Amino acid sequence: MAVLKVARMGHPVLLGRAEEVEEITAPDTQRVIQDMIETLKDAGGVGLAAPQVHVSKRIFLYCVPESRSEGEEDPPCAVQVLINPVLEPVGEEQVPRLEGCLSIPGLRGEVPRYRRVRYAGYDEMGQRVEGVASGFRANVMQHEMDHLDGILYPMRMDDLGKLGFDAEITRYGVRT
Repeated sequence: MAVLKVARMGHPVLLGRAEEVEEITAPDTQRVIQDMIETLKDAGGVGLAAPQVHVSKRIFLYCVPESRSEGEEDPPCAVQVLINPVLEPVGEEQVPRLEGCLSIPGLRGEVPRYRRVRYAGYDEMGQRVEGVASGFRANVMQHEMDHLDGILYPMRMDDLGKLGFDAEITRYGVRT
């Protein structure tokens, strides 16, 4: 396993639509997944998409640390793998979420996200997974799915006045 270099905003790998994974259990795919897990843990993040580590494939990881869990509908979970994911909103309700990104270090911004999403795809063993996510989990899944489609969170922001450096947002909060 290896910790991979994270692509930063401006790199072209972050701006294109990632390709479907053809063989989930292939050694190359499994190595990428293991390296992504190692990279996510090393970075201390809650989500990571393959394009962020210079691999244009439809794979993302996510987790919900206990400190970020939003209750019974959004329980904590260890790192999960979702391959060739499909997400769709459940309802029209959106909520503003403060997001950061390993590819945009040092910044955070307020992004409108669907409160709940239905997801489907495959885990790292090639088993079909599906369900409904809400709260923090839904937020992270939408953020990572955007990476697979070449979208970075500032592209989703309604108000760039709510983009700022981590230290300043921590000190002063996001203006509403």
